[in-house]
Amino acid sequence: MKNISFNVPPKTGKEEECIRKAIESRHICGDGEFTKLCSSFLEKDTGAKRVLLTTSGTHSLELAAHLCDLQSGDEVILPSYTFSSTANAFALEGATLVFVDVDPKTMNISPEAIEQAITDKTKVICAVHYAGVGCDMDRICDIASRYGLMLVEDAAQAVCADYKGKRLGTFGTFGCYSFHETKNYSMGEGGALLINDASYIERAEIMREKGTDRSLFLRGQVDKYTWRDIGSSYLPSELNAAYLWPQLEMFREINENRLASWNRYYKALSRLSEKGKIELPYVPSECSHNAHMFYIKTKSLGERTSLSAFLKERGILAVFHYVPLHSAAAGRKYGRFNGEDLYTTSESERLLRLPMYYGLEPADIDWIVNSIYDFYANN
Repeated sequence: MKNISFNVPPKTGKEEECIRKAIESRHICGDGEFTKLCSSFLEKDTGAKRVLLTTSGTHSLELAAHLCDLQSGDEVILPSYTFSSTANAFALEGATLVFVDVDPKTMNISPEAIEQAITDKTKVICAVHYAGVGCDMDRICDIASRYGLMLVEDAAQAVCADYKGKRLGTFGTFGCYSFHETKNYSMGEGGALLINDASYIERAEIMREKGTDRSLFLRGQVDKYTWRDIGSSYLPSELNAAYLWPQLEMFREINENRLASWNRYYKALSRLSEKGKIELPYVPSECSHNAHMFYIKTKSLGERTSLSAFLKERGILAVFHYVPLHSAAAGRKYGRFNGEDLYTTSESERLLRLPMYYGLEPADIDWIVNSIYDFYANN
């Protein structure tokens, strides 16, 4: 029987060589050659004013939340359909979380729901680009501008994805990437903070270096470094950056390989979709996605549960995620849902993610697709 994992971390074959080089440099604590290579690549690719590698996507969100200068009682609008890291970053600052509904076609935050949730306490909008497909950034940026709100992009799943030809993560004041092992490009645990307003660069560097101006010292801008601000240790190991760098060198090949897998799924499952058995992902024409995931939507939670079990019997691990945050104990404690939950819960209960990773064999995709057809033929 086949055994097809949901995810296999990306690997190019050059990672060991780069890690060995980092070890031999005797500088493995971070901000060495490979950290600089990764940061420079991301700055060039995105056009961000500054990109700082972090220890995780979670920590890039926490840095962004710190830099928003939130006070107790300030409100942050975000989708309920997201990972806990999105909410934790702002809750740790003492903000009140205001969860809103999603657009059922993309599972991204609804611009209408954002505007309906704004109060005189609202300080930040956090847009999450689900599955590497961009939110409606024209409308969200317009809302943020009209109401004088800061905009943070949780682009954890959206590295190398675009909205109208512009990289996701570069529309807000801050963008947050993840390089977790489940992402398109990985350093095991890691992330990056994209700073799109240069006035925040110096403070971000200080907070990332435990509140010290060590970065300024290393560039010769101060003659000694001291404690300047609150901060923490958000600097990743040079070994992690060395693992990431070969993937960034091959980012186009990795992206094209994933897109080929995504397109193979989509084409092969279209007949089931046309028959009304399942729904396939929707990608707006203004978005260029990165094939971060391929999912289908079944008719009900019960059908999803049965299909998942059926696939598991055939050696295929398909998963679901994101129990809506507003229904969780912490969500009720630190926030509230604004308006009516028209889509968040009902759509999340139907969504099933299929295996997707760099190097996924076409024959394995065919086995997965044929198994799904077999399930519906018998149900």
